[in-house]
Amino acid sequence: MNDTQRIITVAVIALATAITRFLPFIVFPEGKKVPAVIMRLGKILPYAIIGLLVVYCLKDAVFTSFHALPELISIAVVVLLQKWKKNMYLSMISGTVLYMVLVQLVFKG
Repeated sequence: MNDTQRIITVAVIALATAITRFLPFIVFPEGKKVPAVIMRLGKILPYAIIGLLVVYCLKDAVFTSFHALPELISIAVVVLLQKWKKNMYLSMISGTVLYMVLVQLVFKG
């Protein structure tokens, strides 16, 4: 990739980022009623994305042996922390750190 191609690539990425950031404010300005379908998507999509992330994270886990034990322990901790503290960031960070500790130090091999 030469310098011209790099500059064009960065410009296209910057333009696409700007469009995705500003487009909602242009399409739905303050004071204009947001369509019901958009409001519904705003309520449904976060749960769908979390479900997609869970499936993606577990796609390579082998549940027929103890190889999936770190994943299962981490999932249990995330669920329990979320029910107890109701703090998404605490739950996700704790689950990730616990998983890394389990994989790197406890279930080596």
